[in-house]
Amino acid sequence: MPDRDPQPVERQLPTEEARDLLALVREIAQREIAPKAAEEEDAGRFPREVFTLLSESGLLGLPYAAEYGGGDQPYEVYLQVLEELATARLTVGLGVSVHTLASYALATYGSKQQQVEHLPAMLGGGLLGAYCLSEPSSGSDAASLRTKAVREGGGEWVIDGTKAWITHGGIADFYTVMARTGEDGPRGITAFLVPGDAPGLSGAAPERKMGLKGSPTAQVHLDGVRVPDARRIGEEGQGFSIALSALDSGRLGIAACAVGLAQAALDEAVRYAVQRRQFGRPVADFQGLRFMLADMATQIEAGRALYLAAARLRDAGRPFAKQAAMAKLHCTDTAMKVTTDAVQILGGYGYTADFPAERYMREAKVLQIVEGTNQIQRMVIARHVAGPEGR
Repeated sequence: MPDRDPQPVERQLPTEEARDLLALVREIAQREIAPKAAEEEDAGRFPREVFTLLSESGLLGLPYAAEYGGGDQPYEVYLQVLEELATARLTVGLGVSVHTLASYALATYGSKQQQVEHLPAMLGGGLLGAYCLSEPSSGSDAASLRTKAVREGGGEWVIDGTKAWITHGGIADFYTVMARTGEDGPRGITAFLVPGDAPGLSGAAPERKMGLKGSPTAQVHLDGVRVPDARRIGEEGQGFSIALSALDSGRLGIAACAVGLAQAALDEAVRYAVQRRQFGRPVADFQGLRFMLADMATQIEAGRALYLAAARLRDAGRPFAKQAAMAKLHCTDTAMKVTTDAVQILGGYGYTADFPAERYMREAKVLQIVEGTNQIQRMVIARHVAGPEGR
């Protein structure tokens, strides 16, 4: 078998504009992101300049309206952009997904005045967002959150509490914060847009993680943070439904990032397998290994088809929550399996930091946890398939 690099992904894109967009993304990924990924992840460095470049290139607001600085692209296209970015470096792909999630509430539920005032800077003005739902004592049970927002004088809210596991925590320019404004449970939660430089808002030291060391994850403390009512998003008590709606779309972003990471691992495994020789021939000639590569490629292709099918439902305005949960579940489990197999194919070399396979495996694990663990996804899927429990 001759030495060769893995072939580019064959994509089905709806327009010539989309094809040009993906070509631009691939160029940026190969020139600006991938060459520095290993070194910067090892050093725990967040590439803020890359996000500035992506913003200047119109890539931080792709699924949102052009009148506010967005790209007017369908989710079918946006998710494939995420996949390309994640293939180059998961920190970047995940960061764009989280920024898009943080912008969702205002872009979807904000008033016209709020959108005109804030969205252009959020989508194309170089700002970076964070999404604040989870807390130290409320992760999967998000409706039990304790962060409180109390109205003072009719025109201002004072927010106190701590958010946990926040991607871009401490470095974001704006935070979409879910806080309790009323009764216990989901109906007492409201969404707010909080500036990153608001007095009383601070980020704790970043968590020391197994992987994704270049992507800061930190607690965010809100100590008497004052927010005008003009920064309340939607109605009082609507925050939890806004949060769940955002997560349906956000799960598709995680699915696309997982496929991108798995693709990077497969590409690395193929490169190694066609170059490494044992018993006088490339190891890719051995049937056992070829079958592993075939299974990896098949699972990746299935994951890509699943997230795109869900995206097309979303783009058509049809319900897609079940399919989003399926895509998140399948794609992230696939990423874990494919990256583990990539380490196995590289053998001892796969276990060393001299090759990226071990980093891919460490990074894949978190994708089974973020934006709803895969156990939560199974609960969502089962509810759609079999109905609610306790009927």
